[in-house]
Amino acid sequence: MVNLELKDKITKLLEDVRPYLQNDGGDIELIEITDDLTVVVNLLGACGTCPTSVVTLKMGVEKYLKQHMPEIKEVVNASELY
Repeated sequence: MVNLELKDKITKLLEDVRPYLQNDGGDIELIEITDDLTVVVNLLGACGTCPTSVVTLKMGVEKYLKQHMPEIKEVVNASELY
């Protein structure tokens, strides 16, 4: 199980990228952090339906999180899993 300190740090990092997503009419929500440190998020608003959302997720959100927490395996959209 992922500890609270790790979850808080990831939440803070997501707060850092949130304004960029909101500028384009979108948002992001943390769904879970798996035991292998995959961060599962839900892209909301315009980001949820944008054809380039995968690029935003991988080259924006994932890249930023990994810069600050290299132990993160990857960031995935919940819609890809469920």
